[in-house]
Amino acid sequence: MPVDRLLPNPDAADLIALTRDICSRVLDPIVDEHERTETYPEGVFAQLGAAGLLSLPQPEEWGGSGQPYEIYLQVLEEIAARWAAIAVAVSVHSLSCHPLLSFGDDEQRARWLPGMLSGEQVGAYSLSEPQAGSDAAALQCKAVFSAGEPAPGYVINGSKSWITHGGRADFYTLFARTGEGSRGITCFLIPGDQPGLSFGKPEEKMGLAAVPTTSAFYDNAVIDAERRIGAEGQGLQIAFSALDSGRLGIAAVAVGIAQAALEDACAYANERTTFGRKIIDHQGLGFLLADMAAAVASARATYLDAARRRDAGLSYSQQASVAKLVATDAAMKVSTDAVQVLGGVGYTRDYRAERYMREAKITQIFEGTNQIQRLVIARGLTTA
Repeated sequence: MPVDRLLPNPDAADLIALTRDICSRVLDPIVDEHERTETYPEGVFAQLGAAGLLSLPQPEEWGGSGQPYEIYLQVLEEIAARWAAIAVAVSVHSLSCHPLLSFGDDEQRARWLPGMLSGEQVGAYSLSEPQAGSDAAALQCKAVFSAGEPAPGYVINGSKSWITHGGRADFYTLFARTGEGSRGITCFLIPGDQPGLSFGKPEEKMGLAAVPTTSAFYDNAVIDAERRIGAEGQGLQIAFSALDSGRLGIAAVAVGIAQAALEDACAYANERTTFGRKIIDHQGLGFLLADMAAAVASARATYLDAARRRDAGLSYSQQASVAKLVATDAAMKVSTDAVQVLGGVGYTRDYRAERYMREAKITQIFEGTNQIQRLVIARGLTTA
């Protein structure tokens, strides 16, 4: 039962239809095997890129599709309903393009954006460190300026953690320390084949197993000064400017997971019979499914409200935190309830319900834990 979406125009409807077709043909047949064996889906991102799905919200002048966030997020939700790991990587790719788009100069954009937005490259975001997660200002990876030959540049040393697509991405948006305090952090664009950059063993994760998450290690990695994005010390401003958009991406992914869990639970409840009736006809289970449907619809409406504010040029930071909080908590509850609807078989890997539950958990953690979202929301409620 595909989502009945209220879309602004026929082009948006065609884009959603295209996404569903690609998800059905390309993603759905292989997702279970790749997640079970924790193997990377070679060629999948190239197919998504060829269809234009890796650069939907970016401006057309630089090779993007110029889609409003309201539409981009619904595409992301459709992908997540089939394969959450792929959807997260697509969201992270958009996040990693943001600094160059918003803070790079025209020469930098002209040089690197066409490749980044062509669909042929996938980016990764490199902010977190082992001792600097929610507290981004505590990062310690250092970039030291060098006026050496043949051109001025930076020597980077240190480690990063929790990098989606680590070791596989074509470029990394890196935040490193160039000075003291919160104003001593700078943004850089690092090529995937950078000498002096290596990656750790992929994390053994609870979910999202097909796309690697790794640590990165910089050992006297020398990069040209032209790869600095924005001014020295502007890094946290750049990082935080993208977080609201990233939180909306994760909200959409969470709704996609919840939608898939709801659909599978409803399908099972309409097929399984007990005491001579379909189990959906038993009030206790029917009401549970009704609550699941209401939670999914409410979460979707919440992220769409924030997206429409973003598209209108309005402030949406508070709404983004609300959407991330509401959608990811809903995904955890709905996916857990889906396992309950399926009963014993829901606890087995013969069905996807248990995978949805494992995948939903991480959405409550990354792009700012839900405790951080509550902190952001509470601060917005205080008066001077």
